[in-house]
Amino acid sequence: MLSRRAAIKGLLLTGAGSATGTVAYGVAYARHQIGVTHASLRVSGLPAALDGLRLGLVTDLHHSAMVPAADIKTAVDLVMAQRPDLIVLGGDYVTFGDRAFVGPVAELLGLLHAPHGVFAILGNHDDERHVPEALTRHGITVLRDTRTRLGIRGEALELAGVRFWTRRPNEIARVLRGATGTTLLLAHDPRRLTEAAALSVPAVLSGHTHGGQVVLPGIDRAARRRFPVLQGLGSKNNTSIFVSRGVGTVYVPIRINCPPEVAILTLISRNVGLPDAIHPTAPR
Repeated sequence: MLSRRAAIKGLLLTGAGSATGTVAYGVAYARHQIGVTHASLRVSGLPAALDGLRLGLVTDLHHSAMVPAADIKTAVDLVMAQRPDLIVLGGDYVTFGDRAFVGPVAELLGLLHAPHGVFAILGNHDDERHVPEALTRHGITVLRDTRTRLGIRGEALELAGVRFWTRRPNEIARVLRGATGTTLLLAHDPRRLTEAAALSVPAVLSGHTHGGQVVLPGIDRAARRRFPVLQGLGSKNNTSIFVSRGVGTVYVPIRINCPPEVAILTLISRNVGLPDAIHPTAPR
């Protein structure tokens, strides 16, 4: 099966005609045009008091030589301008665990704050020691196969965060055990939708896919086969999911037809008779 990495590199090697211009635009301009996506996330059993709660989701920053601090700062500023009730960070803060960028990205993310806190999980590019230590030093709560219970508007909201490598249903069930309020599963990989649906988790927040990063006919087909949802809203049984395209890039510094984003998710009852909606705003 053609991997995302091979597909993106294959595109860059085409190097002729209109492809050259498309690649040049994706490298020089499109990958830096971070926008804000507003979406309504349906949550089964959501108490009326939590209806309308707004979550900021920032993921896949990949701060590196390819993804400058200016892009991270833009993402932070965009989220803060929206004043969400709480903020979730979805993993992959650096690329390949590069420690040179761990401290700088944590410092920039430390500028985030929200009334009900800032919470983070780890992605497959994050190590188990230096990244969580750096985030914690800047006031961010890191959930590594753990759960936290928030009291909001007189109701309980449970955030359960799993590591990228936590995949087995019994492992995820262990993290969820004892949850009494409305539960959101924070999982870097959207393939955890399968386990979440089997465990009757109301909603999942994910990243990892970069939305495909390069979206052209045939190029993103392999990625769409691998993941239940490549970007945006989806569902399985009574479990909803939102998959963010993320902020940074990986393997090669390019985005085509797949702009970077931060997301503002509004929780709504699954019984509300409104269509699912995603509303992007202009990038910066």
